[in-house]
Amino acid sequence: MKTQKKKSARLMSLDALRGFDMFFIMGLTGIIVAFSDLFPNSETMIWLSDQMSHVQWNGLSHHDTIFPLFLFVAGISFPFSLDKQRAGGKSDQEIYAKILKRGITLILLGFVYNGIFKLDFEQMRYASVLARIGLAWMFAALLFVRFNTKTNVLLTVIILIGYWLCMWLIPDSATPYSFEDNLVGAIDRVLLPGRLNDGIFDPEGIFSTLPAIATALLGMFTGQVVQLPDEKCPQRKKVSYMIMAALAFFIIGLFWNFVFPINKKLWTSSFVCVLAGYSLLMFAVFYYIIDVKGYTRYSLFFRVVGLNSITIYLAQRIIDFNKISNFFLGGIINHSSEQTGALISNIGYFTVCWLFLYFLYKQKIFLKV
Repeated sequence: MKTQKKKSARLMSLDALRGFDMFFIMGLTGIIVAFSDLFPNSETMIWLSDQMSHVQWNGLSHHDTIFPLFLFVAGISFPFSLDKQRAGGKSDQEIYAKILKRGITLILLGFVYNGIFKLDFEQMRYASVLARIGLAWMFAALLFVRFNTKTNVLLTVIILIGYWLCMWLIPDSATPYSFEDNLVGAIDRVLLPGRLNDGIFDPEGIFSTLPAIATALLGMFTGQVVQLPDEKCPQRKKVSYMIMAALAFFIIGLFWNFVFPINKKLWTSSFVCVLAGYSLLMFAVFYYIIDVKGYTRYSLFFRVVGLNSITIYLAQRIIDFNKISNFFLGGIINHSSEQTGALISNIGYFTVCWLFLYFLYKQKIFLKV
């Protein structure tokens, strides 16, 4: 039975996709690696295991898709939130204030995640994943509210091309995209206080936030497509448009890679395009299955996580879920082989995290940022 929802309603597919994305942060990565270790001579399993870690510099693995997909999904949801706020009578000034509040809150939560309560301000890392989400989403949302779609599309193109030109032309180096000589690291070393994640470079630094704004804006444009009335653009046609746009972004990104390498740590323009293609494709699949075909029965497994994604991200830093898992499974783990024990341990960790979120879901407790 198809889900009948107004376009201003919350899309179940968004929460499900966000949950699927967070599964890898919540322990699915460890499960896949441990399972792959059971087959040490399998080239397929070795490849699969390699996909569960970031590439060192240029290139792309599945693990590099998690963060930009999350930011893209945050972008998709904003047009719906904006319409709801405007329908509730909020002025643009009030909307701007809420956007700024959310962005600043995420930056502060990033400080918490990175250990601000240790009070070691000199050695603390101030850049963070949450700060990148907060800043990129915040600036994208401010632009989205202030300008029309045509202007924002132009700004997105200017950001991506301008970032490439700055990275290429400003450094006085024959290798402007290298770890040692890139403009992103140079700016971080001058402007970022505290510790940089990689010593002389930070993957969530100041300048590389600029193309991340484009990632969020591309998500917002996708949200606008979904909002189109079904009479004007049927749901199946929206899915087709998303798939065609995904292929176009893949092609642009892969060609751009020849002169501006795909690189997550630099958040290069080619990376933005390829990941926009991936994110569009993933969302098209989830949107078609859940919101178009109405197969919502099993989506709760994902949505439990997607509705509290920031909660589990922070909770894993604060709560020892491993200790809880080992309390129940320690005996089985100790009587298993090393590889099997590792797999059981990772499955236990994932299960405890999910049950924690399911309890919050049943109690209707959600961390709203």
